[in-house]
Amino acid sequence: METHFAILTLALLADRLLGDPPWLWERVKHPVVLFGRAIDFAERIGNRPFGSDSVRRRNGLFVIIFLLLLAAAVGGALSWIFGVLGVVGFLLEVGTVTVLLAQKSLGDHVSRVAVALRNDGLSGAREAVSRIVGRDPEGLDESGICRAAIESLAENFSDGVVAPALWYAVFGLPGILAYKMLNTADSMIGHKNERYRAFGWASARLDDLANWPAARLSAVLIALGAVFHRGRDAGARSLETAFRDAALHRSPNAGWPESAMAGALGVALAGERSYGGVAVREPFLNAAGRRQVNSGDIDAAVRLFYSACASITALSAVLFLLL
Repeated sequence: METHFAILTLALLADRLLGDPPWLWERVKHPVVLFGRAIDFAERIGNRPFGSDSVRRRNGLFVIIFLLLLAAAVGGALSWIFGVLGVVGFLLEVGTVTVLLAQKSLGDHVSRVAVALRNDGLSGAREAVSRIVGRDPEGLDESGICRAAIESLAENFSDGVVAPALWYAVFGLPGILAYKMLNTADSMIGHKNERYRAFGWASARLDDLANWPAARLSAVLIALGAVFHRGRDAGARSLETAFRDAALHRSPNAGWPESAMAGALGVALAGERSYGGVAVREPFLNAAGRRQVNSGDIDAAVRLFYSACASITALSAVLFLLL
């Protein structure tokens, strides 16, 4: 496991510096794209519209179990191959883990919303935020756009950085590849609409379970980032808000990083929004916080996000030295 922490530390550093180079993914397919194709193929076979809900639930369970086993098997094979290759294999594993993390790419996408809002106004910001959130952008005002960007940043810190790092640290390449397969499946078929409600229920429930520890750890890491970036009081507010308000969120996990971010920044997040024309009304997280949110708050959230990323990198390095 100590080798895992060495590789993870280097991968976190590489991902922070390099992110996802466009020139690379223009030439080869990103692993998540391949996962998506496998999920789409399995969904078209197993989720026939004329099947009963019970049959579709059963098929969805079998499909996700098969895909997880397949991803873990590929991870095990790669781990064995990299082990045989010595130093070259070590570097290849660092590169593999790097492409399955999402620090710089996530920070860059969220920062573009703030830049678009300042340079192109609401229309440009709505287009930018539509690339990172599922809610309807056309009805969002400036505060709504900024809240959406910050919420996406916080939630994806847990899903895109902490969770894959955690599952790699514990189970190596089989763990991180299985997690990314599961998380991709949840984003594609875990929706509560007519098409996916039955077929995707197993993927959605398993994704909730897989993200349970990462969501709570992400709140702690955001609070640590707040201490280093904004002071001890901000860190204390961040943790207090997470423990108080996380359960207000409709997701069993997303409320933890979002509440922690809201408390650290002193803003109110969540509230009412619309998905596919359907209004979702939820309590505000950190309801006493400021509700007029602007592009400067997005910038502050991104800085806090990178501080939280530095915290998990430091934690991985410390565990490597201690184990």
